[in-house]
Amino acid sequence: MAAKKKSKTKSNNIAKNKRAYHDYFVEEKLEAGIVLYGSEVKALRDKQGSINESYAGEKDGEIYLFNAHIPEYSYTNQKFQHTPRRPRKLLLHKREVNRILGAIQRKGMTLLALSMYFSSKGLVKVELGLAKGKKQHDKRQTEKDRDWDRQKSRLMKDNN
Repeated sequence: MAAKKKSKTKSNNIAKNKRAYHDYFVEEKLEAGIVLYGSEVKALRDKQGSINESYAGEKDGEIYLFNAHIPEYSYTNQKFQHTPRRPRKLLLHKREVNRILGAIQRKGMTLLALSMYFSSKGLVKVELGLAKGKKQHDKRQTEKDRDWDRQKSRLMKDNN
């Protein structure tokens, strides 16, 4: 009997940036690896970590994740601890890096961390989004559309 293939679902979610979809139009999503210390991975396995205020940007021709908070792992020796908000290098192909940097510089887009999760192989991955900022009236319109969709679904449910 053939072995089942694991699907590429993000069921092993560590952190999610829900605010990104409220403040930005996410136009493109990509997946990137991230360089971490052992104590950071252990803290992430305990579902500790936050990417709510994090963003990605260029540093020395490479892309880094800034302002992501991974707390210190309490069971690690003090000598091997990490800094909670240090910049973390993202692992992307050179062609992807060039395309992303071009989009950020030319189109005025922002590179956000949308979610962080464990892959099927047990590696930590970051889902990045190329996004444009929303204006205040765009946010209100999105909220109106969401409310109308809820009302529609309630009406359809009551009719059935």
